[in-house]
Amino acid sequence: MRMFDSADEMFTAQSYPATTTDLIEAHGHLTLELPNGSETVADVLGRLTEETYDTENEARLAAYSAVSQKGIGRKGYSDRDPIAMGEDGPDQVSF
Repeated sequence: MRMFDSADEMFTAQSYPATTTDLIEAHGHLTLELPNGSETVADVLGRLTEETYDTENEARLAAYSAVSQKGIGRKGYSDRDPIAMGEDGPDQVSF
C-alpha cells in the first residue's frame, strides 16, 4: 500500500526548494488516507520543525517520518517475533 496515494501529486506539483511552511500553506488541506484513519497534510507536517527541502524525495521522506500511529497498520506487530510457547509456527528456514 502506498500511504500517500491520496496526496502524491502534492510532492510532484510543488516547486523546490520548499519549506515546511510552504508545503503546509499550499497543501495542508489535503487528507491522507491511512490504514487506521486519516490525517491532513497540515497535521502531519505540523509535527516537523521548519526545514527546507531541496527535492520532492526529501519532502516525501520527511512527511513519512511524521505520520502518526494511524499510518502503521497493526501496532506492535512484527513478523520477526518469536513464536509464543504452546503455538505452532512456520518451520524455520535457513538460507
